[in-house]
Amino acid sequence: MASSLSAFLNWRPNTPFYYGWLVLGLSGSGAFAATVVAGVVLGGIQILVSEDTGWPRSWIGYSASCGVLMSGVFAPFAGRLADRYGPRWLMPVGLIVAGLCMLALSAVNAVWQFFVVAVIARAISQPFLIGVVPRTMAVNFFNRRRNIALAFTGIFRPISGALIVPLFAVITLIADWRTAFLIFGLFSLVLVIPMSIVMRRRPEDIGLLPDGARAPLAAAHGSQGAAGGSRPPESQGVPAEASWTSKEAMRSRAFWMVSIVAFLNVSGSSGLGFSLVPYLHEFAGLTTIQATGVLSISTFLALSSLVWGQIAGRLTPRWCIVGAMGVSALATLGLLQVNSLLVAYAFGIFWGLFHSALEVLLYMVLADYFGRNSYGAIAGAMRPFEASGLALGQIVGPVVYDLTGSYTILILFSATVQGMAMMLMLLARRPERRLLAPEAA
Repeated sequence: MASSLSAFLNWRPNTPFYYGWLVLGLSGSGAFAATVVAGVVLGGIQILVSEDTGWPRSWIGYSASCGVLMSGVFAPFAGRLADRYGPRWLMPVGLIVAGLCMLALSAVNAVWQFFVVAVIARAISQPFLIGVVPRTMAVNFFNRRRNIALAFTGIFRPISGALIVPLFAVITLIADWRTAFLIFGLFSLVLVIPMSIVMRRRPEDIGLLPDGARAPLAAAHGSQGAAGGSRPPESQGVPAEASWTSKEAMRSRAFWMVSIVAFLNVSGSSGLGFSLVPYLHEFAGLTTIQATGVLSISTFLALSSLVWGQIAGRLTPRWCIVGAMGVSALATLGLLQVNSLLVAYAFGIFWGLFHSALEVLLYMVLADYFGRNSYGAIAGAMRPFEASGLALGQIVGPVVYDLTGSYTILILFSATVQGMAMMLMLLARRPERRLLAPEAA
């Protein structure tokens, strides 16, 4: 009986390609589900909810900000769990919580209920389905192709947002916004089944090495490491890399500088993204559908992260961040001149090509500087900075609008903090440490 249960739990589909690509691809569907309660979607649908209920937009902003702040509080714990257990059990848990919360959102009838449920959904789903857990999985399954794998985890959320916002609007036009949450909640719960079957912690657990090299079966089931997982089998052709513990990384100057850059970058870009639709609607003369179209094309251009992943392999992620932040800051100032649909789309394309890559490039820097063995804990430790920036950014726009009736201060704030982040990134050089071969790491 025990052996049958073990065989059932260990079964996985055979693939004609490297199994890591299947794991990576399925994590994208989890990110899609979690993005329904992410700030980019709540910002895009805030008008739909507010017009139907009469609830203040600022309260929707508060829910997005508080939710992402709580995700930052939870992320360090999620990172350590990701290092120890991997995504197989963590991601289904995230889907269950997100799905149940979406079902609850479809039935709320008071703004405080919306606030509480949205905060819970965001706090759990972000680290489990979008952030630290899938990124740790990507770093574990890939070495030479690590930047590309991280680029994929970076594009899942913005691409999902680009699809969900207009889809949400269409469902709302046909039925209402509650029906949209109901549909997405059911999708999340159904997704738990394939996620539980496919996901694994590391390639070594299934007889593979990063990027698809074959490992001896005995080595794959070798002695247990301190974290409770299998030690990596000895390999040939797998590049040596820096191997830092989380404590060592957090004692380095580079970790804190990159974390501050993450805070500044996200506080600027998220504030702009959250308030882009109402700004274009009320100050550039676009309809709500046209404004959501601009937001969608901008977020859809997160596909450029795949190109940035290739460029980062040549120029290093650090220099890519410096260049992308500078261009993004200039594009943000250009938003003040948007006065037509054509110019709005030009802004959306230009801004999307550069700013959308910044988040994933920062996580490439962590992998490049500190390696994979404690990547979950290290990435989780940076997440509170990122979450604080998201919380600040998503509330600045609605509050500024309520106080001044304008978004000009928000745009200037966004450009300024992105410029500051660019300058700080110039100083965040790689920390020095001896290189270890993978089997010694």
